[in-house]
Amino acid sequence: MAKIQKIKGVADLFPEDSARYAFMEKTARDVFTSYGFGELRTPILEKTELFCRSIGEETDVVQKEMYTFPDRKGRSLTMRPEATAGVVRAYVENKIYQPGKVSKFFTFGPMFRYERPQAGRMRQFHQINAEVFGASEPQADAEVLLMLSGFLKGIGLEKLSFELNSLGCPECRPKYNQALKDFFNSLDKSKLCDDCQRRVDTNPLRVLDCKVKRCKELTKDAPSIPDHLCTECREHFDVVIGLIDEAGLEYTLNPRLVRGLDYYQRTTFEVTSGDIGAQTAVAGGGRYDGLVESLGGPKKVPGIGFACGMERLAMLLEGEYEPSTDFYVALVDERSAKDSLIFGEKLRRSGLKGEVGFTAKSMKAQLRHANKINAQKCFIFGADEFENGTVTIKDMTEGGEQETVSRSEYFK
Repeated sequence: MAKIQKIKGVADLFPEDSARYAFMEKTARDVFTSYGFGELRTPILEKTELFCRSIGEETDVVQKEMYTFPDRKGRSLTMRPEATAGVVRAYVENKIYQPGKVSKFFTFGPMFRYERPQAGRMRQFHQINAEVFGASEPQADAEVLLMLSGFLKGIGLEKLSFELNSLGCPECRPKYNQALKDFFNSLDKSKLCDDCQRRVDTNPLRVLDCKVKRCKELTKDAPSIPDHLCTECREHFDVVIGLIDEAGLEYTLNPRLVRGLDYYQRTTFEVTSGDIGAQTAVAGGGRYDGLVESLGGPKKVPGIGFACGMERLAMLLEGEYEPSTDFYVALVDERSAKDSLIFGEKLRRSGLKGEVGFTAKSMKAQLRHANKINAQKCFIFGADEFENGTVTIKDMTEGGEQETVSRSEYFK
């Protein structure tokens, strides 16, 4: 029969790969909980309307990339393309909000977008997200940025660039959008790519995010967002910049930085790396103060958060991330099969991690396997050990010492 192969754009993560993801998740838990965040797990499947209302009907995600299908009752469902909308839905549905209450959540998990698979970009990909609700102060923006920096340093990544911008608010954004439209109307719009020709009228801000070279060149003199901020947005952003300056976080201001999702406003940011080719963004986020209200929650509940792409981060991690192995129990004489298995179980119950050989093999083969799994010690059960009720312990580290002890005395 023909083999069944995996779907294009998804990956099988075997232990040597999944260990990197586990390492990132553990580091995120350690760092995020030190800032008062708690873990939230949301469903992979949501109603399609959730993403249309939050991300935006005119975004590429909704227009082209979502995995959407009707269920057996004809309801439109979508496999989540990003995490924030689902977190906000859970926050609103469960009425977590209270006046003056700040809520902090982090999430891990797979997301789904129909894109052309390439290095660091898959159709099923994984994200680490953090979200804060109820804090409008610029101090929250600064803390989120510093926490993200702490996480990235915690997994050993130092050569990263932070880019920041402010996208304004519902008061000043419409005026800026109009200035953009006026500018685009002065161009020969037929020279823009097909997507940008549509965006000029539906979502002009997204034209600035286009990666097509000719669109970048045509729009290089477009009006700058920072030049059109209202007083409150300018003051908010200035405080954020001042706080992260004081904390020593290095960054650059990028007036063309916009996010691909409509719900962002005010502070927005992106973290990039020059070590993984053209797809350089490894993390990004920003403030989304109107999202809770747009999804049926109370008015004026502010929010800010970020997402890290785990596939891209994994490409930057160096070294081995599999957990260390304390022992390997080598079965050299078949008669010791029962004793060696029970001995290995006692080692685990004492708090150690390791493996037991199930089949008797030569000493050379057993030691080769112990080296392969990076065992610290090898406990050998051969003919002499069977006859004498002993076990030989070989140090597999640089010292290489070896001794034989009574099995009955070892755990006393």
